[in-house]
Amino acid sequence: MDVVQHDIIIVGGGGAGLRAAIAAVEADPKISVALVSKVYPMRSHTVSAEGGAAAVARSDDSLELHGYDTVKGSDFLGDQDVIQYFVEHAPKELTRLEHWGCPWSRNEDGTVATRAFGGMTTKRTWYAADKVGFHMLHTLFQTSMKYDRIVRYDEHFVTKLLVDGGAVHGVVSLDIRTGALKTIRGRAVVLCTGGAGKIFPFTTNGTIKTGDGMSLAYREGVALKDMEFIQYHPTGLPGTGILITEATRGEGGFLRDKDGVRFLVERDYGLGKKAELGPRDMISRAIHQEIKAGRGCVGPYGEYVNLDLTHLGEAKINERLPFVRLLSKTYVGVDPVKEPIPIRPVVHYMMGGIDVDITGATKIAGLYAAGETACASLNGANRLGSNSLTECLVFGARSGEEALRYAKNAGSANEAVLQEQAKTEVARIESLRGRKKGGERISVIRRELNQAMENGCGVYREQKTMQTAVAEVAQLKGRFADLGLQDESKVFNTELINALELGNMLDCAEAVTVSSASRKESRGAHACADYPNRDDQNYLYHTLCYFGAAGPRLDKKAVTLGKWQPEERKY
Repeated sequence: MDVVQHDIIIVGGGGAGLRAAIAAVEADPKISVALVSKVYPMRSHTVSAEGGAAAVARSDDSLELHGYDTVKGSDFLGDQDVIQYFVEHAPKELTRLEHWGCPWSRNEDGTVATRAFGGMTTKRTWYAADKVGFHMLHTLFQTSMKYDRIVRYDEHFVTKLLVDGGAVHGVVSLDIRTGALKTIRGRAVVLCTGGAGKIFPFTTNGTIKTGDGMSLAYREGVALKDMEFIQYHPTGLPGTGILITEATRGEGGFLRDKDGVRFLVERDYGLGKKAELGPRDMISRAIHQEIKAGRGCVGPYGEYVNLDLTHLGEAKINERLPFVRLLSKTYVGVDPVKEPIPIRPVVHYMMGGIDVDITGATKIAGLYAAGETACASLNGANRLGSNSLTECLVFGARSGEEALRYAKNAGSANEAVLQEQAKTEVARIESLRGRKKGGERISVIRRELNQAMENGCGVYREQKTMQTAVAEVAQLKGRFADLGLQDESKVFNTELINALELGNMLDCAEAVTVSSASRKESRGAHACADYPNRDDQNYLYHTLCYFGAAGPRLDKKAVTLGKWQPEERKY
């Protein structure tokens, strides 16, 4: 097996991964950084973000106000030291991105344009029409290409971390194009692989979002934190789950029931004057209640409500929301200039992830994580829209810098131990390839996993259904051991990749279901019908879920409070 050596290994080529790589080589141009991604970096899921990135930019805004909005949006489960660091560095990161070439939309006086987003007190979201992720990722990717010390391993799937003596020393990676496995050695590793939205059947997430980095860390004894908090975005297209950005509501769009009533205004959902600009968890629940009450519309893909942009006019839609118009016309045959867009809540983001501190460090020396795969915790029980793209920049940069600092003083490893780990991993992968004797099929297990998650961990949850999901996921993990694969080839063996991804998804689903069932309250995105109220006395803590061969183990971690003490969350 080939062995290559670098100083730092970054797993994931999206916004957080690219920013971490750039930060590291800028801090020390002599180091070597391996950027390992299972897809070509410009196909990373960051590219699909539409609405914008949050940072203070206006005279009527302040760092304190951005911090308070984020704490309140998190339902007071966000760590306030992390939030304070984030809001302070957010404007610097977005400004730096502009200097690198990101084409932010502008006001007539030349200043950066900002739009309103849910849960934000003022217009704080920088945007580039409605293709923000596309432009941000292009900018980061092009900037990374200036540095020949960033060595890319495109279409390489990392399957194992190499750990010895409580420290990480590299990874085992499968070259998807050739089928060969190689060891990539490094003194520090940064995981930036995104979330695991594909454990659910109806999601805005791309096919690659299978929780790979979370599973890698989980299997090595790092806790997955706050995995019970799954964000539903209020506006997804029925049938496909394609995202219709929150920018539509930021630009003045209305949500209407089947009779044309603006239900967020006419009925009490705790949103007050915020209405369509309320936080995502509360609006998603409001839509669910409207449909349950029989006030939804009925279409070929089930029930939905309408997102009305017709009053905005064609000129504004073409200027600010051209991609939304294209998506609507292409996928549901609706021109939003002339008629409302059918929408319903869709799984969008995971607030939970790998347990890291404010520097991005895990409990394994030299192992860091950033972006959606990590949980610092900035987002607590509910993320405010447009904070996540900025989070990738702020904490991608921080983790890259910290990984470099660690790598310069990292100790040596036991070579025999690492070689044995790599050898065992190669045997595991090869045992899967073309294993025809197994009785289970990837598609069957994946379909049943999706259904279990939808039934147990949806917009509204109940203890009974969550416990059922726990049992179903445990059973599916057992059945996974009997997986059968037909493809014996080496080159682009997508069946093998799908099997490895399914194993990662099952790990993440286990953490989500067990963590969810343990929280007997309603907080943020975790809405439990049996326990409808928030319970700060008993549940103001982060849930930690640890891997165990006999089943996961749960623990608690204190929330870092600060100037903002928990209060009733209403708008």
